[in-house]
Formats: sequence, structure tokens, C-alpha cells
Amino acid sequence: MSANKPAWIDAGEATTLLGVSRATLYAYVSRGRIRSESAPGTERRSRYSRDDVERLRARTRERRNPERAAEQALHWGLPILESSITLIGDGRIYYRGRDAAELARTSSLADVAALIWTGKDNGALLGEPPRVAVPSGARSATEAPFVARAQAALALAAPADPLAYDLRPHSVARAGWRILHLLAHVAAGPSSEPTIDAALAASWRVSRHVDLIRAALILCADHELNVSAFTARCVASAGSSPYAVVIAGLAALEGTKHGGTTVRMEAFWDALRRSARLRGGFAERLRRGEAIEGFGHPLYPAGDPRAAVLLARLPKTKGAKYARDLVAAAHDVLGEAPNVDFALVALARALGLPDGAALTLFAIGRTIGWIGHAIEQYEQNAIIRPRAKYVGENPKP
Repeated sequence: MSANKPAWIDAGEATTLLGVSRATLYAYVSRGRIRSESAPGTERRSRYSRDDVERLRARTRERRNPERAAEQALHWGLPILESSITLIGDGRIYYRGRDAAELARTSSLADVAALIWTGKDNGALLGEPPRVAVPSGARSATEAPFVARAQAALALAAPADPLAYDLRPHSVARAGWRILHLLAHVAAGPSSEPTIDAALAASWRVSRHVDLIRAALILCADHELNVSAFTARCVASAGSSPYAVVIAGLAALEGTKHGGTTVRMEAFWDALRRSARLRGGFAERLRRGEAIEGFGHPLYPAGDPRAAVLLARLPKTKGAKYARDLVAAAHDVLGEAPNVDFALVALARALGLPDGAALTLFAIGRTIGWIGHAIEQYEQNAIIRPRAKYVGENPKP
């Protein structure tokens, strides 16, 4: 389903997109290649699945120009892997058909993890919270950023897990549950709290805002085939363990063009806070040719729904008020709405969390998605191996 576009279209739009006659459209429907249903309010007119039409259109383009299709596929382009986890469409995000915003309001983190990993929103399927401890070799890196500490802990914990290479779906889900709690332990230290979100909130001394912490984790759980999810699937396709999958996902996430944007956003936030004129601060950065992080998203022209949920739930603090002022200034100068990177930093600043907390929330939440993608890839039992288009010097005859 295309972002912010109707899921169903009429015959005229369908035939225009496909470049075919109505007879051909009806033939596609009869062969099961395009879904159709009666249009509301009438029994004589049908409407057609935009998703099916665009998928068929994309495949036609691939047949006509496979090289061009391959180039575009890896850059906000055509779908290149099948997944049943996350759908982005109509300006919303759905985990296995469930609205992520609603899940963030009503579900536990365990239920969402179970939904993504098993298809059933029942956290009891994952068992009791496992007892985990940060391996001794990773404890000495207390001053390192969260991602580095998490990767070290995972690398040392994997050899000690006798089921690390049991790649059956239910076993990977259980391993994912152990990994998720290990990451929470790395971030929050030992805790007597019953859930991951409560442990993080207690460690950061914001237990009364545990619902907001949980919402952030759930909204970060997956986002279709972004660079870290694709990386995770590549590693899983090689038959590596779920621990290696998450280590690789973390490596991609901390990059400055992915989750690492939150680190720059923190510095940008603090620099603007020292400025007397927010709009002037935005404009000055544009004049210097500097990128402004945290606003706009290619998949959400009308605004990132994850940011909307989190910003609406911020407590009434000075940090939250400043976040609203920044959003207004960005809209005036850039004409863009905030994205999840900005919302995570706004949450961290509104609650007085330490630097790097935004990326920590992003990483722990997104681990759920990486494990889900690993389960799908293990089941497909196929290695991801695209071909390169060679553009270097040709061999001499």
C-alpha cells in the first residue's frame, strides 16, 4: 500500500497505472493477480487493490528494464523482499495488520514482541522474563556508548547460550526474548522490575512515565525494510545466530544516517536552545548549507505517525514546551513535520534522560523487528546475494 494513498482505486485509475484496457484489468482480476471488491454504495461498480496494481506495474517495469529496476529497488524503490511483519500505508504503520499506534497505547512490550515473532499477541508465549547477566568481559566498558556495550555483551553471551544456533521459529523467539532482556540489562543494570520498560524507567528515575517509555519501544519495534532490518536479514540469510543478527543490526542503526541521527539531533537541540530566535537559528543553518535533522520523512508526507503519538503524550515540562516550539519553528521555516528521531530526543529531553537515551530506546525497541526479520529469513532458507553492476575498467584483450 502506498503511503498516504487510498488502499482501493477505481477501474479508470487502475487501467491508467497499468497502461492496459479494462478487459485486461478484468482478466488480471479473474486470474487472482489483482483483488477487487464492490465499491461502497453501489453493487455495479468495483474497486481494485492499489497494492496489487502497483506490484503488477512494478513487475512489468522490471521485465522491461531489469537493470534500472534493480538500481531503484535499493533506494526507497521497489520492494525487494517479501515480509509479513510491517505494512506502511495510508500514513500509518501496521504490525501484522494491527495499528502500531494503537498497540503503543494498549499493549505490553511482550505482547508486541510475541505478535511480531509468532503472529500471536500473547506475551505468555515467550515465557517468564529470563534471568540474564552482562558477561564479565563486557562490564569493564561502562564508559562506552550503549551500542558498543550491547555489541560486546551479545558477542560474549552467544557462546554461552547452548540454543543460540537453534534456528527454528519458536527457538529464535525465545532467544530473542533473552537478547531483549540482556540489552535492557546493559542499559539499566540489574533490576527487580517485572518488565523491560519498567526497568528502563526505574533506572532513569522516571517510573511514573513508564507508559511513555513503553510506547516509544513499541513504536520503534519495526519499520519495514530499513537499512538495519535489511542488514539483519542478510546476516540471518547466511545462517548466523540471532545474537549476530542483532550485533549487525546495531552496527547499522548507530550510523549517522539511521538511528545515529538522534545523537546529532541532541546536539542540534542544545545549540538551538542557546539561541534567542528559533526560526532564525533554523534559517541560519540553511544559509550555511547545514542539514537539519529530525523533520520530514520520505514515507510520510503528512507527518510521521510515530512522532505524532509520542509528542502528544509528552508530560507538561519545560522540555516538552520547547519541543512544541521547535516543531512550530520547523514548520514555519521548513514546512516539515517532526519524525521519530526528533520525537525520541524530545521524549528524552522532556523526561530529563541522559544523553544517548534516545538511541538506546530506538535500539532496544528495534531489536524486536530484527528478530522478527531473522525468523522470516531463516524460514525462507535462502541467502540474500544481489549482483553488482560493474562500472570499473574492462579487462584488456
